[in-house]
Amino acid sequence: MTELEGVTRALRTLSAGNHTLLHASDEQELLHDMCQVIVDKGGYRTAGVVYAEHDENKSMRWVEGIGVDNAFMKALHHTWADKEMEIGHTAAATAIRTGQPSVGRHILTDPAYAAPAYAPIRECAIKFGFAAVTAFPLRMEGEVLGAMVVGAIEPDAFGEEEVKLLGELADDLAYGITNLRMRINQQVCEATIARLAYYDPLTELPNRTFLLEHLRDAIQTAKQQHHALALLHLNIGRFRELNQILGYHAGDQLLQQLAQRLTHTIKKSDTLARVEESAFALLLPSGGADYAVQVAQQLTLVLHDPIEVAGLLVDPRVNIGIALFPGHATEADVLLRRANIATHEASPARGGYAFYTGGQEQECTRRLSLMADLRQAIEQNGLSLYCQPKVDIASRRVSGAEALVRWQHPVHGMLPTIEFIKLAEHAGLITPLTNWMLDAAFSQSYIWHEEGVERALSVNLSAHDLYHPLLIDRIQGLFSTWGIRPEMIQFELTESALMEDPAGALETLTKLKKFGTRLFIDDFGTGYSSLSYLQKLPVDSIKIDQSFVMPMVTNSDSAAIVHSTIELGHNLNLEVVAEGVDSQAVWDHLAELGCDIAQGYLVSRPMPVEQFSNWENEWARMPS
Repeated sequence: MTELEGVTRALRTLSAGNHTLLHASDEQELLHDMCQVIVDKGGYRTAGVVYAEHDENKSMRWVEGIGVDNAFMKALHHTWADKEMEIGHTAAATAIRTGQPSVGRHILTDPAYAAPAYAPIRECAIKFGFAAVTAFPLRMEGEVLGAMVVGAIEPDAFGEEEVKLLGELADDLAYGITNLRMRINQQVCEATIARLAYYDPLTELPNRTFLLEHLRDAIQTAKQQHHALALLHLNIGRFRELNQILGYHAGDQLLQQLAQRLTHTIKKSDTLARVEESAFALLLPSGGADYAVQVAQQLTLVLHDPIEVAGLLVDPRVNIGIALFPGHATEADVLLRRANIATHEASPARGGYAFYTGGQEQECTRRLSLMADLRQAIEQNGLSLYCQPKVDIASRRVSGAEALVRWQHPVHGMLPTIEFIKLAEHAGLITPLTNWMLDAAFSQSYIWHEEGVERALSVNLSAHDLYHPLLIDRIQGLFSTWGIRPEMIQFELTESALMEDPAGALETLTKLKKFGTRLFIDDFGTGYSSLSYLQKLPVDSIKIDQSFVMPMVTNSDSAAIVHSTIELGHNLNLEVVAEGVDSQAVWDHLAELGCDIAQGYLVSRPMPVEQFSNWENEWARMPS
């Protein structure tokens, strides 16, 4: 074979190999197809791939081959160690050991290959009909993964240029393997995040988030098809007492056994979820009061027998509350809440279950009244600006704070934030509420600046805010009005809000970034976003959701996802903030993992902005 002919077939092989890379979806498939291309398109006699093991014997694992007997090759005792009388002097072993291409020509006639160390090479050459062989290292992330081996009929094959081109093919193959593995790891990570976000790790049942989403869909279907549905709330009595006396492990055992009993009882069309520490909920997507009673009675019988926990027989005393759509509520969270309220009326004397009986008119009147009061509070500056510190874990230096809104109602007292946020959503007050927050945050930042304090303050933006056409203009106007340096105002956006309209979110974030401000993805891990999409966002930080951070010391799954998220963030050159840091153990674990910023009750609960300076002084005096 002339040198030109060798180069020509190598180029042909390289072109066909690149085409194969573009269509590969599985690693074994990629190896098989690449070997097939080398033989069929390139005209070589054999092609194969071996992987290097890092065991005591430095074994080589034959993975795939075309033109050879794969069973025969796998049965050989391959090694890439430099050992006499073993297959350590093959081209593949040499390529793995040295990290350089290894070429062997005239295998059947060269006296050098008559040495015992090369006997396996000659045996394979005779058996599979090749007279020259070359192997190329497959490099992945700085290490040699294995080798690509090519055999040719011509004893003088593999000239310098041909080897160079085939080396490019080997590099392309290594890249393809790396890319496929990264893709699989990404899919596994995303699946793990999704499972932790939607499933309870203890019982492996869907969690409250999953149930509410599923319940919303079921309600929408019920509306369209004009039928009723029922939601049962199952509260476990004396659960805290059990934890206090027998320990949390006993409580976990009780929950797991109850979950198993319930799972074996319900229909496949029903949805069972763990919605609170000691409560389950069961969605019956079709059926009214009569059917709900039948199911409740059946569950009462199933849960009647005691459960053995920590060597004791425990009576779980489960009370069941029932709420119906549309009679009791037309919204998922309200239906769940009212089913929970009904459990307080349930008792063994009443069969262990009870229906919700609260007055709907009274509830609606209260909500309407609160909506009007909230509008007035926004217009008359009746809200309060709170903030929660963020602290650098390594230096314990205060790195900024998150701006929060609180509402002290003149009659009902301090209302839960989530409650009046939902009121704002229903009353169309989200934009006025956000505008109040922006005004308050910029004003406070200016006050701190006048006091000689440079302290970053972050503001949360909802999905509604993110896609509001006037958001950017308003923020630009506030920067102009107050003359605040861009880095002093930051913005936090939940992952779920970003995923509602990825293209629109990217456009808004890009405009916000032009101000020079820092951007955070809040509640990271709960919105099931694509990691490839994350790479495109002009964000500076991700905040790991507290549902993963808080249990990470005692829950290996949570610890694993926090660890992987920190690595992911740092690999993308992002700062990583951990929410829900409520104990020293969690702080220490995060420090070991290299997390950047901590936020949580261990540092401080949210406080009125007027108290922040005093708190910061006290924090600075605390021993590290």
